[in-house]
Amino acid sequence: MAELRFTLSTTTDDNDYQIEQAVAARQAAQRSGVDLEILHAHNDAIEQSQQVLKAIQLPSERRPHAIILEPVGTPLPQAAHAAIAAGIGWVVLNREASYIADLRSRTKAPVFVLSSDHHEVGRMQGRQIAALLPKGGSVLCVLGASGDASANRTAGMMETKPANVQVKTLRGNWTEESAHKSVTSWLQLSTSRKDAIDLIAAQDDSMAMGARRAIEAKFAGAEKEKWAALPFIGCDGLPRTGQTWVKTGLLAATIVIPPNAGQALEMLVQAMRTGVQPQELVFTPPTSMPTIEALRARNKK
Repeated sequence: MAELRFTLSTTTDDNDYQIEQAVAARQAAQRSGVDLEILHAHNDAIEQSQQVLKAIQLPSERRPHAIILEPVGTPLPQAAHAAIAAGIGWVVLNREASYIADLRSRTKAPVFVLSSDHHEVGRMQGRQIAALLPKGGSVLCVLGASGDASANRTAGMMETKPANVQVKTLRGNWTEESAHKSVTSWLQLSTSRKDAIDLIAAQDDSMAMGARRAIEAKFAGAEKEKWAALPFIGCDGLPRTGQTWVKTGLLAATIVIPPNAGQALEMLVQAMRTGVQPQELVFTPPTSMPTIEALRARNKK
């Protein structure tokens, strides 16, 4: 078979998880002998749509054999249908896509969803909160941009957090800077001083660090020490960021969510070489760092 050409479309290039997605895809491409182009949408759904459609419309000798998409907004149903019409495989990462079954019935090209189990990520974060606040309390939670990932993580967290834990939410955009701005704005409100916060959670590690940075910039002296001593928790748990921040004490816990772009690429290669469609929906399981049991034991001391 001629060398395969794939295109990976990530949401941005300034989020640690998206950076690791690109790294994982490049490594898998090198192992598999795939020519890989990586596009970054800069958190702009319109830009992402334009970039993907441009790739689909390339001359046949330059057109990708498959597109791996981590959507900024919707999972680009029109682009998906255009890809299939052009004989291009289509993979959606970390997002529900109701059109997948229809696409699979129309083509022999590989079409599937490979996703982190966002609902279970949220349920795990709720369990971490329960372990860190055994007597209950109040949580300030920075959510990601609205979408399936944020909604499912929020729903999961609300399922498993204890009834005696109250949650106040702010909205970020999956970057450290967005969380910094959101928390800074909240801290400027007079009502923020009246809220007794016992833990700060975020739906990814970079936003947890943005929240910490905002608090450290706002306060001084004993008040700064009090806020900085609160447990901060996040998600993604990448080796060079979230896991390191847990080991150094900047985060009390994270949820390890393995980058799945490399796995998606390898599944595409296998499907194209064997002619066998992968499973329609594949979940990658998250794990808690430290374990829930370790967090419980720590807070019993």
